[in-house]
Amino acid sequence: MNQPFIRNHQYNLIKKQTGLLKNACSNVSDPKVVESVRYSAQSKMIEAFPDATELQQQLLEKIATLHTAEQFQHYLESLEPYLAEFPQITGKQLNKLFPKIKKMKQPDLTALDYRHLTYLGWVDIATNKLFLVYPLNGKFVGIEGRFTPTNKGVCFLCNRHEDVALFSAITKHRPAKASPDYYKAIGNYVCVDSEVCNKNITDVTALEKFVREVTGYEEI
Repeated sequence: MNQPFIRNHQYNLIKKQTGLLKNACSNVSDPKVVESVRYSAQSKMIEAFPDATELQQQLLEKIATLHTAEQFQHYLESLEPYLAEFPQITGKQLNKLFPKIKKMKQPDLTALDYRHLTYLGWVDIATNKLFLVYPLNGKFVGIEGRFTPTNKGVCFLCNRHEDVALFSAITKHRPAKASPDYYKAIGNYVCVDSEVCNKNITDVTALEKFVREVTGYEEI
């Protein structure tokens, strides 16, 4: 039985590296250049799975044997059974994450493909707020913030050039000697469409850093 171990952002990275190698095999005539791309792709994939078992690493290393478009496509399809789903979450759990928000607009949880979800994000147009939910160290964390659409820009989560908005959240972390009215807002440009962002994101470092900064938790 296949044991899922590939998270969405890791699968996106695999698709990206597979695409680069596929392009090199199709369009580059110099064998040395192709092998350089092949080595780079394999190395970046292995680095993304520091805790991989021997069998999992062997599965990832199969990218080194691919040459044709059909092989690349089959390889990606063969990895789908190993995709680890985003933890199931209920509407009741969402309400508990945002207890101060009355009559909160919720996303359609039944329409989500949890295999291709790194974080859950949705916008409430009526209040100009973005809600973000992420499972950090096994516990759901919810962040809400002001959502101000701008123009095209680079999303701090997926690092791609997309339609972005300024997402500004007030941190819950307070310095030891802070005054009672102290507050600090942390702002970043994020994709307007979280579905697009989830298809692009290849690393959760920035996301987890943001979650910790806003929540004030070093470890959850």
